[in-house]
Amino acid sequence: MTYLAKPKLHHPSLTKNRVGYTRRDYEGAVSTLCAGCGHDSISAAIIQACWELDIEPHRVAKLSGIGCSSKTPTYFLSASHGFNTVHGRMPSVLTGANLANRDLLYLGVSGDGDSASIGIGQFVHAIRRGVDMVYIVENNGVYGLTKGQFSATADQGSKSKKGAVNTDAPVDMVGLALQLGASFVARGFSGDKAQLVPLLKAAMTHKGAAFVDVISPCVAFNNHPGSTKSYDYVRQHNHALNRLDFVPACAEITVDYAPGEVTEVHQHDGSVLRLRKLPSSYEAGDRVAAMNYLHRCEARGEVVTGLLYVDPDASDLHAHLDTAAVPLNTLRERELCPGSAALEKINARLR
Repeated sequence: MTYLAKPKLHHPSLTKNRVGYTRRDYEGAVSTLCAGCGHDSISAAIIQACWELDIEPHRVAKLSGIGCSSKTPTYFLSASHGFNTVHGRMPSVLTGANLANRDLLYLGVSGDGDSASIGIGQFVHAIRRGVDMVYIVENNGVYGLTKGQFSATADQGSKSKKGAVNTDAPVDMVGLALQLGASFVARGFSGDKAQLVPLLKAAMTHKGAAFVDVISPCVAFNNHPGSTKSYDYVRQHNHALNRLDFVPACAEITVDYAPGEVTEVHQHDGSVLRLRKLPSSYEAGDRVAAMNYLHRCEARGEVVTGLLYVDPDASDLHAHLDTAAVPLNTLRERELCPGSAALEKINARLR
C-alpha cells in the first residue's frame, strides 16, 4: 500500500518560532482518517499549540492506545518520541515512561472507547496519582474504527444512524476526572480551534495531571447490524477477493461563538449538539462548583466547554514519590550504589 508523503523541504520564507522551527516542523504523516473527521482538527490544534509554545519536538513523548483517536499521533510531531500501546493500556505505559524521564512533555492521546471502556481502570489510576501529563480524549461517542457502535460516553436516549436508541447511562469523563482529583480539567470542541488551542497550551504548561475532553464528531459510522448493506452481511454472503470501503466526503464542522453563549451544532448524522462556552467571569478554582456547574448544564442538555477547573498549586507523581530530580538513565554507579554506609542507615530505619 502506498501512502502520500509530505515534502521534507520547506519554503525558506516560512515563519519560525523562538526555537527555530516552522509550523510544518510539528506536522506528521498524511492523515488516513475519514474526510471531515474532527480528530484531524485536534491534531492541527496540537501542532499549533506546540509551535506557539516554542516546544522542541524531540522534547515531547506522545503515547496512545487503539482506535481512530489513537492513530492521530502519527499525524503530528513526527520528530517526537512515540509509542502506540495495546487497547486501553496507554496510561500505565505513560506513567512508567514519565517516572523514568521527567524531562519530557507527555501527551497521552486516547478515545472514549479506549479510555471509558477497556482502559477506564488505567485512566482512573493515572489521574488519581497525579501523573504529570496532558491526557487528551478525542470523544465521539461511538466506536468509529469498528463502524459506529455506541461507546460508554454516548448519551442515554441518543440514536445511532440506523435509529437504535442507547439505553445505557453515559460515563462523564470530565466529571470523573474532577472526582479523581485531576488538577486541570477542560472540555473543548474539535471545530472550535479558537478555544481549543489556548486550552491545550494551558494544559501543556500545567504541572500535574491535565485532562482535556474534546468532543469530536465521527462522520462515517455507517455499519448497521441487520442491514443487507452492512459489512457483516456482505461478508457472510460473498467471497470477496479484496475489501473496499467507501466513505463520502463531509465538510468540517466549525463554530465561532462568544463566552457564556450557547450554540447548536448540526452534525452530519442529523443530530444536534448544544455547546455552552464558559462565561469570562467563571472561576475555575473551585472543584465542587465545577462539578455542580457541569451537572446543571447537563440537565439542560448542554455540553459545557472551557477550562472547568485548575489547581495552580498542584503537584505531580514525582513530588508524591520523592523521585530523583533527573532522568533515571543519567544516574551513575555512585548514585545507584552509594555504599554500605548508606545501606546501614536504611536498614537502621527499618528496625
